[in-house]
Amino acid sequence: MSDSFTRLTSSHWGPGIVRVKGDKLVGVTAHGDDPAPSEINDNIASSLNGRARVLRPAIRKSWLENGTTPRGRDSFVEVSWDTALDHIAAEITRVRGTYGNNSIFAGSYGWASAGRFHHAQSQLKRFLNTQGGFVRSEGNYSFNAALGLMPFIVGPYRAHVAAATRWSVIAEHTDLMVMFGGMAERNTQVSDGGFARHRMQGNLDACQKNGVEFVNVSPLRSDFRNGAQWVPARPGSDVALMMGLAHTLLDGGLHDQPFLDRYTVGFDRFKSYLMGETDGQIKDAEWAAAQTDIPAQDIRDLARKMAMKRTMISLAAGVQRTDFGEQPLWMIVTLAAMLGQIGLPGGGYVIGYGVNGNIGNMERPFPWGALPQGDNPVPDFIPVAMISEMLLNAGKPFDYLGEKHKFPDARMVWWAGGNPFHHHQDLNRLHAAFQTPETVIVNEINWTATARHADIVLPVAAPQERLDFGAGKSDNALIPMPQAVPPAGEARAEFDIYAALEKRLGGTDFTKGKSQDTWLRDIWKVTQDHAKGAQITLPDWDDFIAGDVVSLPDPAPNQIFLADFRADPVANPLPTPSGKIELFSDTIAKFDLPDCKGHATWFPPRDLTAKTHPLFLISGQPKTRLHSQLDNGDYSRSHKIQGREPILVHPDDAAARGIENGQIVEVFNDRGRCLAGAKVTDEVRKGCVFLWTGAWYDPDFDAPQARDRHGNPNVLTHDARTSSLTQSPASHSAMVDVAKFTETPPNVQAFEPPDFTKGPSK
Repeated sequence: MSDSFTRLTSSHWGPGIVRVKGDKLVGVTAHGDDPAPSEINDNIASSLNGRARVLRPAIRKSWLENGTTPRGRDSFVEVSWDTALDHIAAEITRVRGTYGNNSIFAGSYGWASAGRFHHAQSQLKRFLNTQGGFVRSEGNYSFNAALGLMPFIVGPYRAHVAAATRWSVIAEHTDLMVMFGGMAERNTQVSDGGFARHRMQGNLDACQKNGVEFVNVSPLRSDFRNGAQWVPARPGSDVALMMGLAHTLLDGGLHDQPFLDRYTVGFDRFKSYLMGETDGQIKDAEWAAAQTDIPAQDIRDLARKMAMKRTMISLAAGVQRTDFGEQPLWMIVTLAAMLGQIGLPGGGYVIGYGVNGNIGNMERPFPWGALPQGDNPVPDFIPVAMISEMLLNAGKPFDYLGEKHKFPDARMVWWAGGNPFHHHQDLNRLHAAFQTPETVIVNEINWTATARHADIVLPVAAPQERLDFGAGKSDNALIPMPQAVPPAGEARAEFDIYAALEKRLGGTDFTKGKSQDTWLRDIWKVTQDHAKGAQITLPDWDDFIAGDVVSLPDPAPNQIFLADFRADPVANPLPTPSGKIELFSDTIAKFDLPDCKGHATWFPPRDLTAKTHPLFLISGQPKTRLHSQLDNGDYSRSHKIQGREPILVHPDDAAARGIENGQIVEVFNDRGRCLAGAKVTDEVRKGCVFLWTGAWYDPDFDAPQARDRHGNPNVLTHDARTSSLTQSPASHSAMVDVAKFTETPPNVQAFEPPDFTKGPSK
């Protein structure tokens, strides 16, 4: 690898061409066939060559010496691979022998590599399954409420995603699209597993060319492109707005009663609630106006327009990451059912359009091969957003989907492929929770806050430093990922790490005696066999990995969500108790939960800091990176303000606080505080601030509330759940205040390695 050359790669934000000089990755440029490539590729080389790269195995000094320095504040001792692996093997043996495998929590969560083989979660979970199992997390942070609720009322949410009405159908048939939570194009540049072509921009162009009218219900104008009607409803009031629309339909006889009678159950129960017969409060447009700050006449006008036109209703994933986040999901189904257009071309509803770049754009024509994880002998689990509860409340009960469970006693935590100090809520609480395990192991590329909270840190190879192939969950392409450069420093592929541990612990179930190359060829053979079943012939492995992107046919270019159900609900029943859409769920009602009733219900947001902290905090996916990945890359850093994450502040709110554009500000509430760079703009609703997610957590433990120096919004979010039904994250329901920072701003330390010191080697 001594000459300059290029290689293909794949990421969750699309394919790229890796430029290499000698043994060094010097850049990644767009693939020529991608019509709207992502600039996130500009982060790769600068991040992987940056100062924060984990280059050697390291062990926290106090853990080695039985010291007392807390995790997150300690220095590290760099050690040999043999020393690190010996410690891990000894800890696995000790913990499972003393406490059992249900004391090992594999917190692997996140997007990590787009490769099919070097997938961090699959590798770690397969290894631990061969060692007796582990406690897992269930669900995800993105749309967990939908995963939990939708099976009760329509069917599995992932079927919603796979069966979503295609954008080509919307462009041809839809007159009006009402988007609760908007549809930010910045989100659509990424997709789990990646994709070969960014299609969303072109699809929206086609919609607007054909005259589709868009309504953006969001506190952020830029949550949809120019040309949409902006309805800046108060955050957390989407359910109230939908109920005001529903009441207008019902009161004016604009609802489709025959559809409700044939395709749904329980509407009469919801109707009684909507009309105030069960609680004394009529949910009409005037009531909704008081909750949303949207004039009652505007609500009535929108409802009538929705009834007169072919209307698609969209709910962004972020709307259900709020207090009582199950309710907007249930209410959007109810509202769409009242319009009676579910299953028609261009009508009905979809949950998750714009959450990433795949929903409604494309599907894979057959399943891809993947590394099998095996069976986990440990039945214990936690809902994904309950990490702190588990670590702080071992043995205590929790509710989940109508059942009672207990938190396991996690003595060992192993994290790979994700960064909880980005995606989890209330990071000061998480920092405290991370002090409780006996051992924390983290596999990482860079010295993120999660790595700094570990006892043992293992340097892992980046996607461009190993051989693999990419294939998105909802894409029609296969992308070669040949190794471009050697792993940096002493980094290793995770397969090699677990293979070495397996030798220390005994057994061959993880590797099955096969090398990485053999595993990849076997996974490709599975993919070829699936392709043959779809009458598609794929090249052999050697030709594929040396070639270009392989594009495949679209299996359902004119797909319409729930079209078969509408055509014949008897022959094509839904997987619900009634076989119909359950606008009232007797199953959920019998759970008798205080925070999730048997039908869509209005609950006001519950953040108790609102009296003293009057601004709504909105946080969302940035355009400059995927979540927190590669935040130290050049493209991500180029959009920061004085090295901090930008925060959008309305001009009136800025003026009231003496804040000017480009100044460093402090954002705070009773849970925490952080510094950010002010961007004064009227694209955000008055009374709201918008702070991107993903700035690497950078706490100053000597400052009040361990102030984050960098602008991570999760130092401010609460760690309460949406409800006791799904126990989902509700991080979008937070109140804050903002003030001009008058001290000398401290230097951001997030992109620097920790302090290293000498210590005992064993």
